[in-house]
Amino acid sequence: MRCVYSLVGIHRDVTSTPLPTRERILQAAGKLFHGEGIRAVSVDAVAATAGVTKRTLYYHFRSKDDLIAAYLETRDQPNLLLFQRWFAESKGDVADKLQGIFHNLARSARHPKWKGCGFQRTSVELFNLPGHPAILAGRTHKKRIEDWLCAVFDADGAGKDGRELARQIMLLLEGAFAVVLLHRDAAYMDTAGEAAATLVRAARAPRG
Repeated sequence: MRCVYSLVGIHRDVTSTPLPTRERILQAAGKLFHGEGIRAVSVDAVAATAGVTKRTLYYHFRSKDDLIAAYLETRDQPNLLLFQRWFAESKGDVADKLQGIFHNLARSARHPKWKGCGFQRTSVELFNLPGHPAILAGRTHKKRIEDWLCAVFDADGAGKDGRELARQIMLLLEGAFAVVLLHRDAAYMDTAGEAAATLVRAARAPRG
């Protein structure tokens, strides 16, 4: 299946080939931003972790804002492909497959190092900067997931408009990320998955 093949292609054997400088910087930034938050991490820290000078970092990225946006952009396709893989690998109808995405997210959330959705966390840190390039990157990513869900529902012949249903699932998904991170209880993700499956089945049910 194409999405699985593409996902495999994103992995790199770092032991055999050194990462290009730009990728090394992004990898360092991703590790630090995800672990500590974007405001808590300085450009100096990213440069030191990547093993480059600040001058080299600024050669590849004009500012910290551009670096933050680039970090999120590197997560766009891998995250979407992961959702698609979980959907494809789950058994059952569309409702079951959708619930499989939430089930896998719940399993990830039970890992002690899980820190929620990087796109969502970044948007919270930058809530007062709606035009920030990282906010735009996050908006693009979330819209891409919504568009994919819409296409899935339209192809499945959902009884209601696929776009409306996709937006409802996005609300469940984003709400679950926030509540699980707040309570540190992955069961909320499973509950959101059950609600998502119920919505899909209700949309497909014949109306008298």
